[in-house]
Amino acid sequence: MKEYVMGNGAIALGSLCAGVNLVAGYPGTPSSEIIETVSKYPHEGVHLEWSVNEKAALEVAAAAAYSGARALVTMKQMGLNVASDPLMSVAYIGVKGGLVIVSADDPGPISSQPEQDTRRYADFCRIPVFDPASAEEAYRMIQDAFEYSEKYETPVLFRPTTRVCHAYASIEIPEKYSAKDYEGFVKDSRRWVIFPRLSYMNHGKLEKRNVEIAKDLSAYKYNTVEGGNSEKAVVATGVSYAYAKECLRNHADIKLIRIATAFPFPEDFALSALAGVKELICLEELSPYVEEQLLKLAGRHRLDIEINGKLNGKVPHNGENSVELTGAILKSFLGIDTGFDGIDVSDTPELPVRPPVLCAGCPHRASFYAVKKAMEGRKAFFCGDIGCYTLGNAMPLDMVDTCLCMGAGITMAQGFNHTNSDAVCFSFVGDSTFFASGMTGVVNAVYNEADTIICVLDNSTTAMTGHQPHPGTGRNMMGNIVDTVDIAKVLEGMGVKKVLTLDPFELDKCITAVRECADEKGVKAIIFKSPCIAISKPETKASIDPEKCIGCKKCIREIGCPALSFSGGKVVIDANTCTGCGLCTNICPTGAIASQCGGKDKS
Repeated sequence: MKEYVMGNGAIALGSLCAGVNLVAGYPGTPSSEIIETVSKYPHEGVHLEWSVNEKAALEVAAAAAYSGARALVTMKQMGLNVASDPLMSVAYIGVKGGLVIVSADDPGPISSQPEQDTRRYADFCRIPVFDPASAEEAYRMIQDAFEYSEKYETPVLFRPTTRVCHAYASIEIPEKYSAKDYEGFVKDSRRWVIFPRLSYMNHGKLEKRNVEIAKDLSAYKYNTVEGGNSEKAVVATGVSYAYAKECLRNHADIKLIRIATAFPFPEDFALSALAGVKELICLEELSPYVEEQLLKLAGRHRLDIEINGKLNGKVPHNGENSVELTGAILKSFLGIDTGFDGIDVSDTPELPVRPPVLCAGCPHRASFYAVKKAMEGRKAFFCGDIGCYTLGNAMPLDMVDTCLCMGAGITMAQGFNHTNSDAVCFSFVGDSTFFASGMTGVVNAVYNEADTIICVLDNSTTAMTGHQPHPGTGRNMMGNIVDTVDIAKVLEGMGVKKVLTLDPFELDKCITAVRECADEKGVKAIIFKSPCIAISKPETKASIDPEKCIGCKKCIREIGCPALSFSGGKVVIDANTCTGCGLCTNICPTGAIASQCGGKDKS
């Protein structure tokens, strides 16, 4: 039967077709829909989980692969940093079943901190990487990745980028999936226990194996040569190949070389494909990885080829490629009209500027505002983290001074405390991020006698990536109701002496509590607990009494709620977005805003 699915859905269905036995991961755009798709299709015999972080996910999957099972791990490119410790080791140890790690790269970056290229990790860890160009291809290629993993007893990286992950395509799939039969774990400490001597021996085997894999991949069906035998050639990888193919659809005389497996580099294929080529341009997203491999190849074999790309400024280093950008690059390089370069958009209206903001009624806005009001007149530093609450940096809240990586806010606040003793140091972390990477920082704070306030913004979900469950929600991806891990008890168990749980919409209580914590020494924690408005939306709306509104705009200036605007000299509330949270009712100096849903009714 045929299904119209997202690229991430195609990866999920391809894994089911490959007989996957275990799927684990941590949500992160653009990868999150893979596990969610598996959960929506029949998956009898498949263990499915959102792990607490990517390191845990890979370690769970590695044990499954040691047992002969097929295991899939999913994450975004930043998550691969978290998983890098077990990844490097399992690359040396190897596997018995298939182990495929999907690391979805985010050129742009659209929803990440840095742009990061997973292909570099493949080279670093010395394991194969597959680079699909479309959703249809991802469906088939993920199955090949499992086959190569088992054939060569190695973990394999799978690197879709955003436009592959979020594209849609019709995929022909079987009506029923069957998980693979496997032997189970067989004890053998000489194979599965990593000691220096074993690592030394396996490193040599791994390098010899990669030569064999490279020869195998030189005949891989997705490493292709199309078009004529021109002296100028285009080399492309991933979705950039799809763009190049589109631009060259009317130029069959141009040689188009596609590299689908960047590591181990398919040298024999590349040498054959480059026969007769005098000059080429390399199109790839993020780093010039394939371009560098071609330069090495040309040097090693003394090929007289001029290689163009990112390294000589002919292709941009940063951001996504697109069919329009590719068309402009190819027009300059080949001197041809691709039909996509120089498209006239002069009559297109400018898009409205829509900076990302916290949703109307978001409890994080109330939490930030309470801390801000409590710290008026005092020197304070506010360390943010990765999640919806990063948007607390926007004006008028301006409550995020730093944001580095997941969990870093808690530890960075400690660094500020130890070097800025005259400031009150806060960290803000979400409930999901607390479980993923925040707890270590808490232990570090207690052990090293930091004077800091940890604010856990608990909205009972993993909101930014699509409302996935986590250990604090009481349910898992197997559909089971499980014991809820209580954040307050975890903090107390780690030695935090003062732990408060507050409703952020009870503004006066929150302000008082923050001030009390700021006046005490040691590690303190405030859990601002209120559900995300996307999963629990009140029915009551706030309303404006125009007779009482004096047009001072204090409500707008103080919290920046997108439901508030100004028209005709009065504040206006958008009933379509207002959730009646009541925060603005606490701010209005004339009692012009009324709400029965939280806060004070000043009508």
